[in-house]
Amino acid sequence: MSSNVTIYDVAAASGYSLATISRVLNHPEKVKPATREKVLKVIEELGYRPNMVARGLASRKTTTVGIIISDITRASVAEMIGGIMDISDTYDYSIKIFQIHDEIQVKDVMRNVVAEQVDGVLYLNDELSEAATEEIKEVLKQSNIPFVFTNVINEDKNTASVAIDYLKAAYDMTRTLINQGKKHIYLLSTARRYTVNIAKEQGYINAMQESGLEPMVFRTSGETSINEVHFKEFFQNKPIDAAIAVRNSIAVSFMNVAIGKGYKVPEDIAVASFQNTRYAVLARPKLTCIDIPVYDIGAVAMRLLTKLMSKKTKDVGNTKIILPHNIIIRNSTN
Repeated sequence: MSSNVTIYDVAAASGYSLATISRVLNHPEKVKPATREKVLKVIEELGYRPNMVARGLASRKTTTVGIIISDITRASVAEMIGGIMDISDTYDYSIKIFQIHDEIQVKDVMRNVVAEQVDGVLYLNDELSEAATEEIKEVLKQSNIPFVFTNVINEDKNTASVAIDYLKAAYDMTRTLINQGKKHIYLLSTARRYTVNIAKEQGYINAMQESGLEPMVFRTSGETSINEVHFKEFFQNKPIDAAIAVRNSIAVSFMNVAIGKGYKVPEDIAVASFQNTRYAVLARPKLTCIDIPVYDIGAVAMRLLTKLMSKKTKDVGNTKIILPHNIIIRNSTN
């Protein structure tokens, strides 16, 4: 038996997902008997002990993890929290969610975070300015609370983070459309400056300029009631043969307006996006996407935070984790 065996080792050895392993451990009645038996056999063979690290956490019986978010209703955020919850259930952690909608709330919310005496924090909020984000980091450091930036970009080499390479992902998607012969490619981004969207914009710009094409960034809102109005105005005398949206909801909204204006997708306009949430497969035509492993980002971030919280873990290893991405081609592009 090895104390170094992790839930990832169990998943790899059994061939089942992290979610299935977690359900076997926490809600076995929800798992098919045959699957449950196979997973339990692998757990026994590997000598996996799910609560071993949690027991080393110390001073209180219950380990509490704080999650700082901006908007829990975003599909990608909800899926990421699913990955976080599956791992936290495995370790019997208690989860507290703190929402920061705008910068005037930072001081009050962070006061609450510290007052709740959380053992660690996952920071999912990519909507705040650099100054506000630095203020949050400083409060956590001064309070000696371990934290991981989760799908939030931060260049500080001492800040633990889990994400994908958004710059490269945007570059790859743009190159894919350029290779299809597209020349008038727009990036549909947000008016609000998210850290990940800034990276997406730069990757898109790099690919366009490399090919001698003019980058064209159109900024709108994630709110359908707002962006539909913007998109209806957008089609006034603009040459366009492709669009890449930073979110699925924006892509589907754009596609609906384009079709309503008489354009054919993908014949007249190819449409692609990031995230690959349920909106991508519900759209008609189905949406080509950069597949961002948001569930895994949440799960890996929770595992990394567990290591940072454990007083017995001397060598945490790499704290700047970049997970792989890939492009899923569907009917919205040629």
